[in-house]
Amino acid sequence: MAETALTSEQIVEAAEDVLRRFGPAKATVVDVARVLGVSHGTVYRHFPSKAALRAAVTRRWLDRAHAALPAIATGSQSPDRRLRLWLEALYRAKKTKALDDPELFATYSVLAVESSGVLDEHIRALEAQLAVIIAEGQDDGIFARDGDPLTLAQIVFQATGRFHDPVYAAVWSAPTADRDFAALVGLLLRGLAAR
Repeated sequence: MAETALTSEQIVEAAEDVLRRFGPAKATVVDVARVLGVSHGTVYRHFPSKAALRAAVTRRWLDRAHAALPAIATGSQSPDRRLRLWLEALYRAKKTKALDDPELFATYSVLAVESSGVLDEHIRALEAQLAVIIAEGQDDGIFARDGDPLTLAQIVFQATGRFHDPVYAAVWSAPTADRDFAALVGLLLRGLAAR
C-alpha cells in the first residue's frame, strides 16, 4: 500500500484486525504497519502513539455498537416508549457483542479501560441522549418534573449498568437476564412517570 494514500480509517481497520488476532497484550504498532505493508513511522504520522491508535479503535467500536441509539432518542414514538426502546437497544447491542464473540468483547473491554477518556466521552453522549428523551417526556407530562433531565439520565444509566457495563457480561447469558432487565426497565418507567 502506498504510504501517502493511507488513511486513518484504514489504519484503524488494520489495528482492529491485529487486535483480534493477537489480543491487546501482544498487538503492536509494528504488527499494524506490517499488515498494511508500510513502516511503523507511517502509522505514527496518523496516530502519535500506540495509545492514540487504540483509543481510535475503541471510539470506532463504541460508535458502531451503539449506532442505532441516537435515532431512537430522537424518534417519533412517545418518550416512555423511546426510553424503553433505547435501553433495550443498548442491552441487546452489548449482549450480542459479548455472547457472539467473547474474545473480541474481552479485547474491547481492555481497550475501553485503557481509553478511559474515550469511554467517559461516550458515556456522556449516551447520557445526553437519555436526557433528551426524559426532557421531552417531562415537557409532554409523561414523566414527572421532579428533577433535571441530565441528572435523571445519569441515574437511569447507572441503574441499568448491570445490563450494559462489560463487567457484568457473564450474567447476560443467565436464564433470567432478559426477565430481570424487563422488570428493571418497568420499574424505572414507573418511577419516572408523572403522578
